[in-house]
Order: sequence, then structure tokens, then C-alpha cells
Amino acid sequence: MYASARGSQPHVSSRPLDHSTVPLPSSPCSGCSNNTSVRFGGYKNHAARAHRRSVAVAADMSAAGDSRDLHKLAPLEAILFDIDGTLCDSDPFHFLAFRDLLQQVGFNDGVPITEEFYSANISGWHNDALAGQLFPELDHDKAMEFMDQKEALFRKLAARELKGLDGLQDMCKWIEDRNLKRAAVTNAPRANGELVLSLLGLTTFFPVLVIGSECERAKPSPDPYLKALKLIGASPDHTFIFEDSASGIRAGVAAGVAVVGLTTGNPEKVLRDAGASLLIEDFRDPKLLDMLQVLDRAATEK
Repeated sequence: MYASARGSQPHVSSRPLDHSTVPLPSSPCSGCSNNTSVRFGGYKNHAARAHRRSVAVAADMSAAGDSRDLHKLAPLEAILFDIDGTLCDSDPFHFLAFRDLLQQVGFNDGVPITEEFYSANISGWHNDALAGQLFPELDHDKAMEFMDQKEALFRKLAARELKGLDGLQDMCKWIEDRNLKRAAVTNAPRANGELVLSLLGLTTFFPVLVIGSECERAKPSPDPYLKALKLIGASPDHTFIFEDSASGIRAGVAAGVAVVGLTTGNPEKVLRDAGASLLIEDFRDPKLLDMLQVLDRAATEK
């Protein structure tokens, strides 16, 4: 059993990987499962859905109070966005890529990983950390070859079907109409970030793209968000962040910035415990629209 990247480890074991006897895939799609079509309504963390139903009333009450507190951000200067799981529900593609390639190299004795395992141990973490966690007995460079092949497969899958979250275009227009500063901040490789922004038609919308691995420390450290604030010239006191993972939320909070959490793939409690000020399902969520109205009114009163 390898050391967990996120606290307690589910009962999953992986046989030691010796790259002399267990070769990495020769190409991103070598031996991939044919079942790679993605249904956006189909992939969701089952535990997250159940948890959301069980705490819906309490969550709405908590979110309403947090939304009122966010008026202190006015006048709003900037909004920072994570990419994966925030601008788009890309986790299904990451999950499929990890599932197929890990199965090929014999991880967990060849038993495919589950969505729950992916959400708890992989989602939101940068590749340097994951390489050591998933393959502790492999040379780091060899483990990173696997990660590079996984990213190549992700890009191939995402190019087919990737779509922005509901309300994303309206959110972008709201930002442009108010001439707010913005940046995209991700732990993903630059090639992934640039591809996703291109597929969503947001390359020119974001003047700044910050990559975690290009900072001294990636998320959950605050460095990527601090770098973004510096590059766009924004104050953390008048900025908020959209994030979907616990590690990203912790990074934002550590940078001194309020964070709005998107429940695209993680349980609400996990995001709230990480420090999210408000939880929403997508960019059309009434709680978000109420918050934006509060910020507009507060800005005119100051």
C-alpha cells in the first residue's frame, strides 16, 4: 500500500512496480479501454452526491451567511479561477486517463481504480507529488514519464467533448462588463491549461495563466495565487477565487483570498472544511448570483 496523498488511505494495495518488468505504456492510448466516451451527467462522485442531498438545508443556511460576509470584498478588483473542475468538469477525462493507464502498468494488481479513489487520492494534486505517491518504488523520472503519458491521453480525450460549466460564459461577461482583473491558476501542466482555455474560447479572456509547477511551490501552498495577484496587480482584500478542490481552496485561503467552492466532484463538507466561504454547483447557482448582486450594491454604496 502506498502512502496516501490525502490523509487516510482506502484499502487499496498496489504491487511494487519495477519498470524493468512492468513497462509503462508505449503511447498514450496503447491498450486503452474502448469505453472512453464521457457522459457529463454520468460521472459524479457518488459519495459527494449523497452528502449534498443529506446536508442541503444546512448548507444553504451556511452559504447564505457566508455570502453576506463577502460584501466586504467590495469594491471588487479581481476574480481568480482554477481550471480543472472549475471552468469545466474535466475530472471525468482525468479519471479515465488515470484508470486506463494505471491498469495497464498493473497498479492495484490490475484492478481499475474507482471514482471514489480518484477523488480522494488524485484529484487536485500536482504531478510531481502524485508520481512519488503512486509509484514510490520507481525512479522519479520514470514515474514522471507515466504522468506525461497520462496528460497526453487526457488532452486527447478532452479535445473531443470538453465543455464549460453551466453559466460560465455569463460569468465571463459579468467580469468583462465591470472591467475586473482576472487570471487562471492551475496545478495542471501548461500544455493542459492552454488546451482547456483554448477549447473553452477563453485564451484571450485570461491575460495571465499561472502554473503551479512553475512556482516555487504548487497548490496547496499559496504561491500560485500570490503570483497571480502580483502579476495582475490586485489586492487579496478585493479578490475572490473559484476553486473545486480542497487543496486549491487551502491555497487560496493561505494566500489571504476568499474562496467560492464549486461542488463539481468533491463533498461539500470537504470543501467547507478546507475554508470555502461559499459553495455553489455552477455559475448559475442562485447563491452565486445573490452574492454578485450584493457586491454590486456594496460597490455603489462606497
